[in-house]
Amino acid sequence: MRRAARCAVLLACALLFQQLRANGPTKGDPIPIARAAGPIRLDGELADAGWKGAPRVDKWFETSPADNVPAKVRNVATLVYDEKYLYAAFEFFDPDPRKIHAPFGDRDALDNYTDYGGLILDTKGDGKTATLFLANARGLQYDAVSDDSSGNEDSSPDFYWDAAGKITATGWQLEIRIPFSSLRYPKADIQRWNVLLFRNYPRDFRTQLFSARLPRGENCFVCHAGPLEGLAGLPAGGGLVAAPYATARQEAYPENGPGTPLANDPVRFDGGLDVKWTPNAVTAFDGTINPDFSQIESDVAQISANERFALFYPEKRPFFLEGIELFSTPLQAVYTRTITSPRWGLRGTGRFGTTSYTALVAADRGGGSVILPGPEGSEFADQDFESLAAIGRVRHDIGRSFVSFLITDREVKGGGYNRVFGPDFQWRPRPADTLTGQVLISSTQDPNRPDLASQWTGQTSTSHAADVWYNHATATFDFFAEYKDIGKDFRADDGFIPQAGFRENYVETGYTFRPKTGPVSRLRVFALGDYTVESSGSVLGKLVSPGFGFDGILKSSGSFRLAFDEVRTGGKMIPRTQFIYSLSFSPSMTIARLTLNGYLGDQIDFAGSRPGTGGKVAVTASIRPTHHLELALNGELRWLDVAPVAGGEKQRLFTAQVERVKATYNFSSKSYLRLIAQWVRLEEDPALAAEPVESLSGTFSASALFAYKLNWQTVLFLGYGDNRALDEDGRYDRTDRQLFLKVSYAFQR
Repeated sequence: MRRAARCAVLLACALLFQQLRANGPTKGDPIPIARAAGPIRLDGELADAGWKGAPRVDKWFETSPADNVPAKVRNVATLVYDEKYLYAAFEFFDPDPRKIHAPFGDRDALDNYTDYGGLILDTKGDGKTATLFLANARGLQYDAVSDDSSGNEDSSPDFYWDAAGKITATGWQLEIRIPFSSLRYPKADIQRWNVLLFRNYPRDFRTQLFSARLPRGENCFVCHAGPLEGLAGLPAGGGLVAAPYATARQEAYPENGPGTPLANDPVRFDGGLDVKWTPNAVTAFDGTINPDFSQIESDVAQISANERFALFYPEKRPFFLEGIELFSTPLQAVYTRTITSPRWGLRGTGRFGTTSYTALVAADRGGGSVILPGPEGSEFADQDFESLAAIGRVRHDIGRSFVSFLITDREVKGGGYNRVFGPDFQWRPRPADTLTGQVLISSTQDPNRPDLASQWTGQTSTSHAADVWYNHATATFDFFAEYKDIGKDFRADDGFIPQAGFRENYVETGYTFRPKTGPVSRLRVFALGDYTVESSGSVLGKLVSPGFGFDGILKSSGSFRLAFDEVRTGGKMIPRTQFIYSLSFSPSMTIARLTLNGYLGDQIDFAGSRPGTGGKVAVTASIRPTHHLELALNGELRWLDVAPVAGGEKQRLFTAQVERVKATYNFSSKSYLRLIAQWVRLEEDPALAAEPVESLSGTFSASALFAYKLNWQTVLFLGYGDNRALDEDGRYDRTDRQLFLKVSYAFQR
């Protein structure tokens, strides 16, 4: 019997293995590449000798909105290479070239309602991660890293490469040149890369065209790239880039308090250095000394009134972006914006065989805030101390699945630490199924700083966090289930986990229709549910929410749902019924994009632990009067009405609003002038508020920036900033003013 049982198990495993192999993803057809027959000048013209005789790729598929049918417009691609560069040429034919929408813009500002194209390179050959090199007919570049394990496409990293385009009488042409020193690939004479060729063709609908079929209902994207055949004899890779910078800054502050004239501080000069060394094509070391992030655009303001948990802002700083996909885990235990003001930093990223790794260490001057998570909300403590942050992760791939291990450490100068470690995994038994999980342990000693937070008395604690989710998605049916368990003392000071001390169960399912004709190309009806309890077992929240989403004409998309929930605050459960909505569309080339999102219905005053009514309306718009000028508008209005006594008439507790105007004039794809004005205003009724508040508060900020970029590290910035605060009389008093100049140059070898 035991022998028979063992045989049965072995037979079942063999059948399962064969099934998994049979159900694996289908790769695209091979894409040929040849040695360039001569020199190539990057100008958008395709008559250079280097393109002569090279094989052409003209078999393309429409993957959206149609389902992998032959492309509705003709596309031709040619790939060649020499001893230093990989080149790609595209001829994108168009029945009406007047409809080609290709505005100028800053790097990565390619919107999905514009025309662009390019190639997606999987240089490791593992079908899991790839780098996107896309551009439009003005040479506007977009580069990003696509990671199948997380499903994310991150445009934060930048690479050295060039593009040039040209609109013609029959469509438009594009040339791309990528140095091999910008790519990461294994050492081998014959390279086993994969590639996808892509065109974004937005007309009535957003149409996506690829060189390979992308079957619907599968849990990967890069896995469908086709083999790149003919690539051999490449340079071993590696190189050195050193980018020193120098800045000059003058700041001014009110001489005798708010409302008084500004007094200029002396001009301050500063400098620093960013270095990237790639000893080989699969390893990169980054170093920075006194990095300067003055070129990073300010975040769009978010309304924090009546928010229980910390707000998330994306990372934009270049030093932290090498191999950023390796920091993506189910629990966000890594959030590099917690390193507020690095004095220096070192990072190594690489790969050996099927194992990838990254490690980062940085000295943080502090100055930001530390999140103190709880079951019902986040609190904050000033990071009024220096610290040393260290983060590392190693990931081993097993087919299309992987196992991984993460460790983070924050050592506080003067005493205190937070150390987090644990494994995570992802298993993809079939193209439609994904199982992902992570377990973390945290060990914390709080600083002995009760002046910053009452609980910071030097105590120690140990806790856990776990997250596991399962996703099943076919072309029509999808199902998602997730379980989280975050211990009450769990802390991730190098991450972003704003809630602790809870267990959560989340389920969502949907069904998708794809009409062949009509104004809607995709319609998904769905329902979701959530049940969250405190670690002790008491209920924190319940949610049931049905709704639908769609894609349609005018490159539109939207989602609408009803939410029926109960939320615990102040020790009691308060029910809500809300209508939650989002809508975006592109009416024309001038009014390029409009979006609307928000909610209406029952609301909760969390500070007062009482029900109310209110809503949120957020609007964004992209207006392009010319190909050179863009006006980006953001506006958000939020309000809440409550009754002073139970059963009484409701009155306005607060009205919060944000308005932001950004005007950018792009002289070319390398230089622009950007003007930003932003207003934040909060009106509250002190008589209704549960805590002491000001009746009127707000800020105004304005900035002007001229930028010239030869590449993303060889730059000239000249900027001006003006910040003001709203007083109770409705006047904006100046709080500070800045003038700055930055020059940086990248030396490459």
